[in-house]
Amino acid sequence: MAIGFVFVSTAPGKDHEVYDHLKAVPEIKELYALFGEYDFIAKIEADDFNALGPVSYTHLRAHETVLDLVCRLLLE
Repeated sequence: MAIGFVFVSTAPGKDHEVYDHLKAVPEIKELYALFGEYDFIAKIEADDFNALGPVSYTHLRAHETVLDLVCRLLLE
């Protein structure tokens, strides 16, 4: 099991739209709204580390109102 945390920054006024989109992604196990530079932090889980990248690009970066992502992997 591979775990990553993704900080997500959205376009102004689009946080509710992005939140709904992220909640529908099955690999996102936890999602929290933030105040400050980033709007959300998402915990993503996949079978292995090679599967984390496609989740980030397919579901997160591809959304037109996501401005920035910072990904951090959890190493055990």
